[in-house]
Amino acid sequence: MIWLHNLRKNQKGQSMVEFALLLPLIIILLFGILEFGRVFHSYLVITSAAREGARIGAVGRPDSEIIARIREAAPLPDADSKLKITRLEPNQDARTPGLPLTVEVTYDVDLITPLFSDILPNPITLRAESTMRLE
Repeated sequence: MIWLHNLRKNQKGQSMVEFALLLPLIIILLFGILEFGRVFHSYLVITSAAREGARIGAVGRPDSEIIARIREAAPLPDADSKLKITRLEPNQDARTPGLPLTVEVTYDVDLITPLFSDILPNPITLRAESTMRLE
């Protein structure tokens, strides 16, 4: 009967060792999910902002209003310095009804988890493009 009591004590120690071995993997998985969520959220925001800019431009608004609408539709951290409108074609003077208007937006997402920022490119540059026909 004593050997059964000793066996139960050893099993408690074994589960603690197993937990200690799995804890780093669980933490890495958790932080990976959080980083992916941050990057994916930023991608969804800039995609929506590009679409908003293309829609405003499709109804005949000038470049200044398109850029202002894109910036307004993208409430991201450091959007003033990291959010760039890389393409707005055709030029304002060359826009005629029926032509496509293309808006391209890029945004740099900084990774905050040290392990992922060492492995992946930091910052990650996201790109979104939207095209609509001018009305």
